[in-house]
Amino acid sequence: MEAQSTKLKRPQDLVRSIREYATELGFGLFGVSPAEPLEGAKFYARWLALGYAGEMAYLQRNVEKRQRPDNLVAGARSVVCVGLHYPAAASSEQAQASSNPMTGQLSCYALGDDYHEVMKAKLAQLYDYMQGITEQPLRGRYFVDTAPVLERELAQRAGLGWWGKNTCLIDKRSGSYFFLGEVISDLELPFDEPAVDHCGTCTRCLDACPTAAFPEPYVLDAQRCISYLTIELKGSIPEPLRAPMGNWILGCDICQQVCPWNRDAAPSSEGAFEPRPALEAPLLEDLISLDRSDFNKLFKGHAGKRPKRRGLLRNVAVALGNSGNPAAVPPLIEALVDEEPLVRGHAAWGLGRLGGRQAQQALEDAVANEQSEDVLREIDQALRRIVEGTETGSSQQE
Repeated sequence: MEAQSTKLKRPQDLVRSIREYATELGFGLFGVSPAEPLEGAKFYARWLALGYAGEMAYLQRNVEKRQRPDNLVAGARSVVCVGLHYPAAASSEQAQASSNPMTGQLSCYALGDDYHEVMKAKLAQLYDYMQGITEQPLRGRYFVDTAPVLERELAQRAGLGWWGKNTCLIDKRSGSYFFLGEVISDLELPFDEPAVDHCGTCTRCLDACPTAAFPEPYVLDAQRCISYLTIELKGSIPEPLRAPMGNWILGCDICQQVCPWNRDAAPSSEGAFEPRPALEAPLLEDLISLDRSDFNKLFKGHAGKRPKRRGLLRNVAVALGNSGNPAAVPPLIEALVDEEPLVRGHAAWGLGRLGGRQAQQALEDAVANEQSEDVLREIDQALRRIVEGTETGSSQQE
């Protein structure tokens, strides 16, 4: 749709035209919220105070801006909220990854291109269109999730969905596999009805989380969330949380997979989100051997860049250790000489978890050349585990 030459005056005409254009851009969800102070600001402050944000220091900046949309756009009256669906249905390759412990699992949202760039481009088009159909100069800004915006509350107010017990926004008709974006402006528009909670007594998401990341319904302790551990956490993954991670190497979908509202999740029409073939069921032994150049090629324009090479290979080492497969021992031994101490340390943990003579010998040999105290500590713990397992007859390999 081309921007209209005729300017629209009536709010009802404006919102109808904006909705139609948003649909043409591919946004499957649309609603308008008032730009009023947000009730969730107090909850957010409490969540931060409890330490649930972990190392995500950026979430603690500009807290005051999150309280009111007009702190971001002076004179703001309305917030256009949109949702862009991404593929949720597992392909045969993804199904293989979930059942084959020697392949890695990536969250559905992380199989295609980086959604931030896709969303920004579409929101820029939507904003330009809004400017083109209004009589007065439009004052506003558009945002993806990197901005200080309490976007889930705004989207709930706009009727896009409710805040689920797994803290995802859930739409009754299309599930929760969608990204959020907002246009805050001084445009006067009619508002949509807020969405109503339909979680009821269901606790499937809470019960299914392998790392017990939900201290209570509707509250996420990011420090225990597999998505946080594999993407946001920059250092060593806490040892008690490594085994429950299974073969997730970038994000996690478990709390969405078990949600009844995702049984009929809406399909995605966005080509940029189509899974990259190399990432649908990647072999862990191939990933653990990626050098810096190969990593950059594989994850160009992709969310996998966020944890960087050392973070991804750290995750892969944990997944190999969780595989229970003797074939995982040789690639983990190779990783014991990786340039990154973070990778070497988690490779040592993986070898300790798998056990066996080959793993034990490799760990003993690595001690002589290792300079990092953290890695030496991991090696020592891994060797203790193997020895104790051998003595009790519980070693996984001979």
